[in-house]
Amino acid sequence: MKCIEVMKVSRKILMIVGDFVEDYEVMVPFQALQVCGCEVTAVSPGRKSGEQIRTAIHDFEGDQTYTEKRGHNFTLNGAFADVSADGFDALVLPGGRSPEHLRLNGRVLELIRAFAEAGKPVAAVCHGPQLLTAAGVVKGRKINAYPAVKPEIEAAGAEYVDAGFTGAVTDGMFVTAPAWSAHVEWLRQFLALLNA
Repeated sequence: MKCIEVMKVSRKILMIVGDFVEDYEVMVPFQALQVCGCEVTAVSPGRKSGEQIRTAIHDFEGDQTYTEKRGHNFTLNGAFADVSADGFDALVLPGGRSPEHLRLNGRVLELIRAFAEAGKPVAAVCHGPQLLTAAGVVKGRKINAYPAVKPEIEAAGAEYVDAGFTGAVTDGMFVTAPAWSAHVEWLRQFLALLNA
């Protein structure tokens, strides 16, 4: 089956990002979901369409944690001030460093809660689940993330599920994964929710 045939109906997807989002975790889903027929709008607090954020490249090189290097500039195609959950079918939350500062933004948390309350699919990868825990929407859910986020997931009343570094976990409307190394499975499960 070709990817273009996977989507029964085009979906509008909101992607919330910030400076030093993980490069692969924003670029790959942004492009792959468009290839599959989705309309993806990437926004960042305080930024307008056409402005850029900086990305970071995280790699696993045998250290106790990932290494971080400067990535690319990513051009936003939407204005954060103009979006609402009502205008979208689903939400994507990439990881990297951006979730640690995005979770301090009340409007970001309001948007996440609105998607969750509406039962719309939410895909979060790596440190992206930090936004879900800060929004208080994962209690009682099975959630995966980069292993360093496990304490936050458990403190939020969710169950941390280890899916290895290439697996993903779907629980209700949430699809979560540990890192860019799980893109194939994470995006496959997210597309299944979008098609449901």
